[in-house]
Amino acid sequence: MTIRRLPEGTVNRIAAGEVVERPASAVKELVENAIDADAHRIEVTIKNGGRTSIIVTDDGVGMTRDELALAVERHATSKLPDDDLLHISSLGFRGEALPSIGSVSRLTIESRARGADEAWSIAVIGGEKEAIKPVSLTVGTRIEIDDLFFATPARLKFLKTERTELNHILDVVRRLAMANPMIGFSVFDEKGKRLRLDAAQGDLLDARLARLSDVMGREFAENALRIDAEREDIHLTGYAGLPTLNKAYARSQYLFVNGRPVRDPLLTGAVRGAYQDLLARNRHPMVALYLEIPPLFVDVNVHPMKTEVRFRDAGPVRGLIVGALKHALADAGHRASTTVSAQTLGAFRPGTPPGGAMPSYRPSSPGGAMVQQAAADYYAPLPGTEQPSAASVEDPVVPFTGSAEQSGAEAFPLGVARAQLHETYIVAQTNEGIVIVDQHAAHERLVYEKMKQALESGDVARQGLLLPEVIELEEVQCQRLVERSAEFAELGLVLESFGPGAVVVREVPAMLGKTDIVGLVKDLADDLVELGDGLSLKERLEEVCGTMACHGSVRSGRRLNQAEMDAILRQMEQTPHSGQCNHGRPTYVELNLADIERLFGRR
Repeated sequence: MTIRRLPEGTVNRIAAGEVVERPASAVKELVENAIDADAHRIEVTIKNGGRTSIIVTDDGVGMTRDELALAVERHATSKLPDDDLLHISSLGFRGEALPSIGSVSRLTIESRARGADEAWSIAVIGGEKEAIKPVSLTVGTRIEIDDLFFATPARLKFLKTERTELNHILDVVRRLAMANPMIGFSVFDEKGKRLRLDAAQGDLLDARLARLSDVMGREFAENALRIDAEREDIHLTGYAGLPTLNKAYARSQYLFVNGRPVRDPLLTGAVRGAYQDLLARNRHPMVALYLEIPPLFVDVNVHPMKTEVRFRDAGPVRGLIVGALKHALADAGHRASTTVSAQTLGAFRPGTPPGGAMPSYRPSSPGGAMVQQAAADYYAPLPGTEQPSAASVEDPVVPFTGSAEQSGAEAFPLGVARAQLHETYIVAQTNEGIVIVDQHAAHERLVYEKMKQALESGDVARQGLLLPEVIELEEVQCQRLVERSAEFAELGLVLESFGPGAVVVREVPAMLGKTDIVGLVKDLADDLVELGDGLSLKERLEEVCGTMACHGSVRSGRRLNQAEMDAILRQMEQTPHSGQCNHGRPTYVELNLADIERLFGRR
């Protein structure tokens, strides 16, 4: 076989296969060009999901006659004035999009430069350029793509349904709109307006939140935590949703690097690390993060689609993302998302199916006895009343009378306990409504956070057992427990081998109180099977501590007295992440008095 040079048309079609994968790819390239052209308003009109027609109109700087002629040539661009690929400050830079699109479609470009008196048009049909003609056009550029892939009909067979292609186009425009809140975007098809995002005003962070509200929903804006952190020359801003506002998929996680929407496993891993002990494994938080990093530290010239980047040193980037998210989540304290109360109110309304968006989880029991000491520490007597005694766990709930003002509820965000329902739920009164607390879920989080603090300080108190507990297990489970016995000892659990099919437990973490030791050890053995042998317990702290916390927390069905219920509420107010348990379920529901009155038709 003889080596030969491919014809230009074939070369362009090969390039088009990398750049223009589907109609959404063409829309992305054209909209990015409009953004680079300093447009303030960008309009996209499509037909048949983009197969038949794509029109992108902007009010940017436009092009002169000579620039228009060069725009459809391969590797002709205005975005690399110094030919420096290490300092790219625009979305486009490769000079491939327009000639690639023109090689597989009927492309027409009309443009008028700012300050110019005339507008010009050029057409490219299947890679063949036609003569430039004068046209009538206001300032800006209008690009029309007809019969996409007519020159490569085999590519049409790989396209999905019209609805699917439309959704891909909308996703592309939304991502670019999230990165550019000061620009207005709109999308139209045969059925009319599909998307309209007006240009936001004001401070950049506020403008971003307004745009994120339009794209990700008002619920996200209401339950988003502001992120603003900096390390060396890397600046991270954006918003992260509360853990109780979560999704079944990670599609609502967005990362923008120097204004460029990218899909990067770094984001997924960093977000998972920050939320690792706040959500169930099958739930994903909602985040939108904007990373500003010197161009020398990031390579955007990785793929023709420009949706991937490569960091020179990914460690500081990941550390910044994880640290900023964890700090914001800790500052949120006991706050839970407003969607929790909305779901609760919806469940009361006729016609609402049972259940909600939160993942189901059946906690294991039984629980410990740390609440009594907490009651003595945190429960303050009311003026003129006696100190309530930390009664035994079998004591009934102490009746509590008087108004919220008399009880001092105005000083307590979660109010004052009024009753315990079904020996599972604490009902508290606040100045503006009521709070219903799942006592097991709430106390599980409190125990877990206390265990983490003790472990970090290296001061996990142990409680020796008067009679060591011998637990029979499968031989493989026993072996794995004994192999990790030193790590368990750091967590306050001292165990050792007791023959080929058993272990003996001599000490347990003191904070767990009276707990089901047999059930705890068996659950930990199951955890080790899931963890495998490659990870240390400290690396998977949330699984091990979570299991211990679940066994050491107040179980459902346990009767609490007034002091114990109020102690849980006060601890929740002082403990970070107490708005959700270790599995992502909300620990409490807050109902506003006005919403309750509407349920009964009083408003």
